[in-house]
Amino acid sequence: MMYDIVVIGGGPAGITLAKRLGNKYKMAVIRPEDHSLIYCAMPYVIEDLIDEKKCFKKDELVTENGASLIRGTVTSVNFERNQVILNSDTPISYRKLVIATGAVPFIPPIEGSTLDGVMGFKTQADLEKIQSLINNGLKRAVVVGAGAIGIELAQALKHKGIDVSLVDMASQVLPNLVGIDFAQKIAEELTRNGIHLLLNSKVEKITGYTCANELHLDNGEIIYFGDYAPCTGNNNETVKGLVVFATGVVPELSFLPKDKLKTNRGGIIVNERMETNLPNVYAVGDCAEFTGFITKESAPGKLATNAVPMAMVLANNLMGESSEYKGFINGAATKVYDYYVGGTGLSASAALKEGFEIIKGYSQLTTQFPIMPGKKELRVKLLAEKNTQKIIGGQVLSGEPVTNIVDLISFAIQKGATVNDMIELSYSAQPYQSFYPAGNAIVMAAENIEKKF
Repeated sequence: MMYDIVVIGGGPAGITLAKRLGNKYKMAVIRPEDHSLIYCAMPYVIEDLIDEKKCFKKDELVTENGASLIRGTVTSVNFERNQVILNSDTPISYRKLVIATGAVPFIPPIEGSTLDGVMGFKTQADLEKIQSLINNGLKRAVVVGAGAIGIELAQALKHKGIDVSLVDMASQVLPNLVGIDFAQKIAEELTRNGIHLLLNSKVEKITGYTCANELHLDNGEIIYFGDYAPCTGNNNETVKGLVVFATGVVPELSFLPKDKLKTNRGGIIVNERMETNLPNVYAVGDCAEFTGFITKESAPGKLATNAVPMAMVLANNLMGESSEYKGFINGAATKVYDYYVGGTGLSASAALKEGFEIIKGYSQLTTQFPIMPGKKELRVKLLAEKNTQKIIGGQVLSGEPVTNIVDLISFAIQKGATVNDMIELSYSAQPYQSFYPAGNAIVMAAENIEKKF
């Protein structure tokens, strides 16, 4: 089989490429999973908010746009012959190859990391394994990593009546999303709802014979599973407790020959056109390493909201246009019980680490007119570089969704907006949807920075 374009990976990047290019080229998308899953919804399946099948993306997202969908696992790539080899030993030839294989959970190579009941949380198999353990009587779980996924999973497990500990080596929750000021509010909310929060704590080892029996932290604390009755998962493994690592991901490049593609810790190195060092070979999404929009240095960016625009840039270039990806801004958000929280750009600690001199501005209003009965709190923090007065980061905490505000701050960063630009923001107001016309949270945070200038 010969294709003009072969895409390895059927996630957000692969689907985006199929939508843009499927009707223009003979194209194949190779996907090892039975379904392309909405991964960020997995905690809400465990929490019984949605059915698992509603997380399955339709195959028609690929096929109705003219691309072929091939179910199989790529075991190797022969760049000299322009071929990928499937686990069925089937060779597929290409003129152009796109690697969009995403990333897999990082599980540190500590003692006990291979015991039954120790796992990551990224795939449909991971989801179904946890569901099976819950259904068979799981009583205690430890989630390692207090980022967005870890917090969302901890909430879901707690909802199912499980005793949950949330462990992170950082001094705060959501260390890559918000500063300590907003993180403290989230930590209080987690603790108030019965989740055991263990910060400044590193997992040193996990002990047990076949399954996890004890989890040891570097501060000497031990979390015991042995007192609980064992339960059995869908693959007949017996566990006494569950340990889920949500400490980040690493690019999935295991099928690639060594010393062919230039790679780094973050994945395959690509330029602004998504080109690798090999002709007619491209990489997009979580398996690729790229730079931050602000720093222009290599930066983490393992988000679907980065994979999609990277794929759109590549699609434009493959159609003969000239398009460049500008870098990760990393706007993101999560929900912690009654609070919605989000951030974008650089946090204060990240900015200082990168050598920026910054000024922070705050505002605290309500999501509706204060006289309205359904008002919730709304806090905004903006970060500006002192020398240029450009906005380089922002965070939002509220009782209502925050993604619209996060996106507006991201847009300001993209366009190089200054503090004065934000003060001049034209905004709307309505009793059920905003604070009074005399006040806007972003404008007031910018005004707070201006006073400090």
